[in-house]
Amino acid sequence: QAILGMAFPIESVPGLALTGEYRFMGTAAVDVDGRANGCVGSTAVNGCERLAASFGTEQYNHSLLFGVRYNFGRTAAPAPVAAAAPAPARTFMVFFDWNRADLTARARQIIAEAAQARTRQQVTRIEVTGHTDTSGSAQYNMGLSVRRANAVAAELVRLGVPRGEITARGVGESQLLVPTPDNTREPQNRRVEIVLR
Repeated sequence: QAILGMAFPIESVPGLALTGEYRFMGTAAVDVDGRANGCVGSTAVNGCERLAASFGTEQYNHSLLFGVRYNFGRTAAPAPVAAAAPAPARTFMVFFDWNRADLTARARQIIAEAAQARTRQQVTRIEVTGHTDTSGSAQYNMGLSVRRANAVAAELVRLGVPRGEITARGVGESQLLVPTPDNTREPQNRRVEIVLR
């Protein structure tokens, strides 16, 4: 006897499968050979008889079965959950008066919004970058941009942001928001960018 079976699940219907099965059943004839009356030997002597008999016939049966199987109560496999994409960096801009590094009331309000956003998001670091316009020497503007960045970083710390999360730097007039010629007072370029990452 031998049995071989397979099932092929149908993914669109949870619990449903097509099945196939092969069965083999074979029987052979039985031959019996023996001696009666406790005799030993191969000849019929002294009242001993040789007995021989054959029972049954040889039979071989092959079956192929196909079917449909349904498992009740099986639910669909949950759809794979895509890994959450990291939140995009969020940027806040604080603007300054000409040749100034002190914070206005509006600047403090924007910095407070950035500090609150940090607590709502998973923020690992805060980049604070100071900028200037082109009115002044490159060396002076570099120092002014650093002072602006440090003023914003100090306000973030005052609002409860750990100093270790903040990177403050100045880039002077090297990254203008609004391109201008040299010695131009442009309010949009006098800024500090706060980037939450």
